[in-house]
Amino acid sequence: MDMEVLKEKIEGLDLPQSLKDELFEKLSKEKDLTDEMIEEIINEVVNAYRNAMVEPYEAVGIVAAQSIGEPGTQMTMRTFHYAGVAEINVTLGLPRMIEIVDARKEPSTPIMTIYLKEGYKNDKEKAEKIAKEIESLTLENIAESISIDLWTQSIKVELDENRLADRGLTIDDVVEAIKKKVKVKIDVEGSTLYLKIKTPSIKALRKRIPKIKNIQLKGIPGIERVLVKKEGDEYVLYSQGSNLREVFKIEGVDTTRTITNNIIEIQEVLGIEAARNAIINEMRNTLEQQGLEVDIRHLMLVADMMTADGEVKPIGRHGVAGEKGSVLARAAFEETVKHLYAAAERGDVDKLKGVIENVIVGKPIYLGTGCVELSIDREYEEGNKEE
Repeated sequence: MDMEVLKEKIEGLDLPQSLKDELFEKLSKEKDLTDEMIEEIINEVVNAYRNAMVEPYEAVGIVAAQSIGEPGTQMTMRTFHYAGVAEINVTLGLPRMIEIVDARKEPSTPIMTIYLKEGYKNDKEKAEKIAKEIESLTLENIAESISIDLWTQSIKVELDENRLADRGLTIDDVVEAIKKKVKVKIDVEGSTLYLKIKTPSIKALRKRIPKIKNIQLKGIPGIERVLVKKEGDEYVLYSQGSNLREVFKIEGVDTTRTITNNIIEIQEVLGIEAARNAIINEMRNTLEQQGLEVDIRHLMLVADMMTADGEVKPIGRHGVAGEKGSVLARAAFEETVKHLYAAAERGDVDKLKGVIENVIVGKPIYLGTGCVELSIDREYEEGNKEE
């Protein structure tokens, strides 16, 4: 069969694009196939794909919930060291799974895996330089002590010159950074700074200390530490803390591969489709680390439910379950009386289309055989008898 005809034929099939591409690639390599054989293979693939799809009126939601919930009972509930990076702790197992489906604003252990571009990824010095650019450096990190000096009625900051030199900073840089953030008069004596305010008192000085400790000197806010690790033939950075938008601005960072475990951040920076993929990947990785196998289609369904409205929603009373169309379904989940009161107040009508509400009222559920209505055509029967 001519390649153009074959490509056209395959493109016209109702199959996912990746499957079409694979089918064309495999068939175009086989030279000794006849047109009939190619036709037969294509038909077999289409039939196999259709058989693999879900059957009409299958309870996919319940099957997915059960398929994820049952292995969930076997999951551990501890925080582990990050795979391959002992210095960084990461939440795994059941707590991580709950975090994902609850769509938490911030994971309990935010982590980024930062990949580097060509020209940077094989050079250890360049990788370490980028790590230092990313790692957040506050005044507290490079000060030996920050205390109240009663004699001069000021805040005394003793800087560590070795740490300053290591991060490529001077005392003047530190002074500039402090002046940008806080209105104080600064006296410099060697590597000691005295920060003076207009009306000094112990209370006023003590109140300013936390703000002074957190003054950002260098790096990206929220990223406490960055580790450089060699994986294969390239260097990869692992960060404790996450700030995707700012990390993307750093020269040498490969924005196409760099990832974070903060799903809400992915939604804000890369969009809802990226967040959907992140939910699938995070759930799959969490299950795989526990040695549990769940069909990816169940995870995809959960991710679709969470992201269908264009933003990541939790599966719970504040998200998917709390926004169901049926009053009884919402009431059966949580906050029963509140839902019933609100529905009565508004005069809501329940069409009894779902599973939960039909179970409550004692009707057959609208699933599987419950969706099929069988009736006998009496006139047709009579007609047949006459013949």
